[in-house]
Amino acid sequence: MWTRIRLYLKEFDWLLLAAVVLLSSFGLMEIYSVALGQGSLDLLNFYKQIIFIVVGLLLLFTFSLIDYRFLKSLRRYLYVFGVFILGAVLMFGSDIRGTRGWFYIGGMGIQPVEIIKIILLIFLAGYFADLATKVKTLRHFFVSAISAGFLMFLVLLQPDFGSSLMLGAIWLLMVIFADFPKKYLLGVLVSVLIIFTLSWSFFFKDYQRQRVMTFLNPGENALAEGYNISQAIIAVGSGSWNGKGVGFGSQSQLKFLPEAQNDFIFAVIAEELGFLGVSLVIFFFVLFFSRCLAAVKRLPNDFSIYFVLGAAGLIFIQMFINIGMNIGIMPVVGLSLPFISYGGSSIFSLFILTGIIENIIIKSKINY
Repeated sequence: MWTRIRLYLKEFDWLLLAAVVLLSSFGLMEIYSVALGQGSLDLLNFYKQIIFIVVGLLLLFTFSLIDYRFLKSLRRYLYVFGVFILGAVLMFGSDIRGTRGWFYIGGMGIQPVEIIKIILLIFLAGYFADLATKVKTLRHFFVSAISAGFLMFLVLLQPDFGSSLMLGAIWLLMVIFADFPKKYLLGVLVSVLIIFTLSWSFFFKDYQRQRVMTFLNPGENALAEGYNISQAIIAVGSGSWNGKGVGFGSQSQLKFLPEAQNDFIFAVIAEELGFLGVSLVIFFFVLFFSRCLAAVKRLPNDFSIYFVLGAAGLIFIQMFINIGMNIGIMPVVGLSLPFISYGGSSIFSLFILTGIIENIIIKSKINY
């Protein structure tokens, strides 16, 4: 037993863990900074985030001990469970800012869609792994699309466009990694353009059209629909090289910057820590992705390859969209910055993902 534990600790990717912990530490620092802007110095969210990270680390180490092949064997049951909890949250969930996507248990909000991302990754990685030695047909393509599309539909009913977008991104990434014929992907692109055009003409409400126009030109409505983006851009630009210092960011401390702990925490980092602080954050993300890609080269089977690539791709896309929101090159779709933004559900799911990746890495080196 002790020999296995020593092997486990030896082969554990500590650099991957270090990247996750350091990114989470940046988040803690800025959540504390945002609390300074509250008149009564309300540190409740700061303390809650510490608890989220500690529980997340426990989940990470727990899932690093669970054989990933066992999770693969449960993929169909996990998918059914995912459909069940999405249906349950639509019927019994709580509304937050017009979205019914939360359960409240013991005063803590749980957002099921964060777990759905992991379930979809496991399901698609297992499905495509089973097709690795077969000719990939249009039927296989549609089965995967319908499986992902049904979960997306349930999330859209909440409505949560940002999370639904991420589920679609997971599916698209996995299809690309599975090397389906390019004509299938072209068909998806054409379909999306047609659906968007029809939706713009017949289904989009005025405020939804306005969001798109605000994204294209945020300065036009800087005091209305473009307020969030404009304030974020001001915060990012005002940080210069060294930043204004933790707790001294005018946009975040004077509450000009909305959702400073969640969607726009990157702007807080840029304003208070400047280009150097932002560079460190990007470096730790690069370290995370590089460890994942380095592991892929020695993974023994298709499921592990698909899962690690899909997980890293999911985190990269969410990171890219969030940072893009903060600098005005992406629309505001309510996606948090991975490992950094405030929120228990997001932290738990990301740490679970990292734990599964760690198990895959360890199992590729030893058989315990």
